[in-house]
Amino acid sequence: MNFYVMTLFPELITQIVSSSIIGRAIKSGVISVTPVNIRDYTTEKHGKVDDYPYGGGAGMLMQAQPVYDCWKSVVERIGYTPRTIYLTPQAGVFGQKMAREFAQEKDLVLLCGHYEGIDERVLQKIVTDYVSIGDYVLTGGELPAAVLIDAISRMVPGTLSNEDSGEEESFSGSLLEYPQYTRPEEWMGEKVPDVLLSGHHANVEKWRHQKALERTLERRPELLDNAGLSDADKEILRKLGKNTDEA
Repeated sequence: MNFYVMTLFPELITQIVSSSIIGRAIKSGVISVTPVNIRDYTTEKHGKVDDYPYGGGAGMLMQAQPVYDCWKSVVERIGYTPRTIYLTPQAGVFGQKMAREFAQEKDLVLLCGHYEGIDERVLQKIVTDYVSIGDYVLTGGELPAAVLIDAISRMVPGTLSNEDSGEEESFSGSLLEYPQYTRPEEWMGEKVPDVLLSGHHANVEKWRHQKALERTLERRPELLDNAGLSDADKEILRKLGKNTDEA
């Protein structure tokens, strides 16, 4: 899978994705991340890519021309028009379902804004998806782009060393992940639950599922509404004080 990141700060993208799991996936050829510098496509001799907004107001806007020409160069490199994602707080919030959907693409273009945003005309021409990582404002789109790359890449076969780990963690089935433990068996007076030491896989899975239900109820109860709960799950939640008659 190939990511093309349109940005004013390509070195920031390179630094973020060059280590850990994503860095290894890049080195092994499972994914590629190509930062593309929008400044390289401006016609202004001093490399300027922004100007004052019509109608007044604080701040500057990125101009349409360099953004469009940068995008056109990426499209020509790919050979077809890919999905283009604009990272903006004025959009639906990114989640695991969206990550799975984007992971089906061969190529994705991520557009990182700066200043007060980007001229609306170019957004209407090139953007297919508007995505937010939360209801807050950041300096630019590079960190949100890195978040998307990380989450989407985990869904690409070959990125993770254990093919199951990407699906068994938080949000994979609308439930939060169960508690996990490692050595030593006792630490500061707290012991690992006996069931995890039993070697009985069916009991371990049952315990993990129940703990996932408990944790989701405690921390993100709204996720239970779309979790596809079984009758046994609903009974567990009833005992925990959650009414699931409408779940």
